[in-house]
Amino acid sequence: MRRFLVIYEDARWEQLSPLADLLPVPGLRFGASTLGGRWVAALGLPLLAVEARADVLAAWREPLALARERPDADDEILVVNGAALPGGWLSVLVEAGAPGLFVSRGDPVAARLSFRALEPCLGAGAGFEARLGASAVPPVEVEVEFLRWPWDFVLRNAAALEADLGARPGRIEGLVDPNAALLERARITVEAGARVDPFALLDARGGPIFIGREARILPQSVIEGPCVVGAGTHVLGGVVRRSSLGPGCRVAGEVEESIWQGWANKRHHGFVGHSVVGEWVNLGALTTTSDLKNNYGAVRVWAAGRARDSGTNKAGAFIGAHAKTGIGTLLPTGCSIGVGANLFGGGRFAPKRLPAFSWWDGARTVEHRLEAFLQTAAVVMGRRGLKLGAKDEALLRALFGVSAPERDEHILRQANLLA
Repeated sequence: MRRFLVIYEDARWEQLSPLADLLPVPGLRFGASTLGGRWVAALGLPLLAVEARADVLAAWREPLALARERPDADDEILVVNGAALPGGWLSVLVEAGAPGLFVSRGDPVAARLSFRALEPCLGAGAGFEARLGASAVPPVEVEVEFLRWPWDFVLRNAAALEADLGARPGRIEGLVDPNAALLERARITVEAGARVDPFALLDARGGPIFIGREARILPQSVIEGPCVVGAGTHVLGGVVRRSSLGPGCRVAGEVEESIWQGWANKRHHGFVGHSVVGEWVNLGALTTTSDLKNNYGAVRVWAAGRARDSGTNKAGAFIGAHAKTGIGTLLPTGCSIGVGANLFGGGRFAPKRLPAFSWWDGARTVEHRLEAFLQTAAVVMGRRGLKLGAKDEALLRALFGVSAPERDEHILRQANLLA
């Protein structure tokens, strides 16, 4: 009997907006990989399927590799919720001797079924969890931690980096200049094709460092572990501390305890701390996040329709894909910036919340013109040698429509306040 893995996105994905608006939850970057990639590594099983919203899966640029073989009817399938974190409870799932649906505080987290029993659930996409819950298998209670809110990614990312990288021996395969400084060299990996320039510092005393293939660490750059610099990302000077930088980014200035999903741009000075930055974001020169209130109190963040207490005093900005900031933009503590938003009111604090496709000029918010936005998105992606495909465009057009009521209500309320 063989075993396979299925990873699914549950019905609470909207709580991770704007991060999950254009990416399936298993595709969100966390630690040294993505949530889905970490599950594949944790269980070491061939991946049979990823179940999530169909339009988001279709536009996913870096899907996980699926198994080429089809399971037999009696083969065993382990099913895991992509928002759940691996932990000690995995031994219960892996070693269980009978089929079961595993739940934590009422939330489905995993299942163990034969392929025969699971097959009717496959292909359901957004409806997968409901079908799984209807399976005639006994529930098993386990204690599991979930990534339920955007700030959870920030709070748990450093520990995830340590877990992902800590067991790997360091290795230097890329080009490291003799005048670069590597502290705790045995905990540093520089992949083939990567380059570390003179007078750069890789400091792994606080945790391991991984520099991906074709990455560039330019002079006067400091990388403090635990940290991942993704494939093709360039660090152009400044300090990156305890962060995950996805592929294809351009980063300068100061970045601390943050996650960059990939293909984002911050080529100039400015501070980004305790934040999550979506794909294709461009942060103009001196864009700066606040990640700590003056009274050191818990930060409130807009999520799932209202402001919520994050339970932490360190929360910066949560920025959706394709958002843009102009020079000197100031992002307040715990702000939520929607997909495709455009901010160019430099020198003033931006609103704590901007819905998707909003256009803020420092005083008023209006709706971004969709066709102009799509033209810009195509140019931005082309600068990285990628194309805004038909599936990308369809997903963006759908989000523009779905987000219209929230955007209209926000604009109307602001207009009334300013009148």
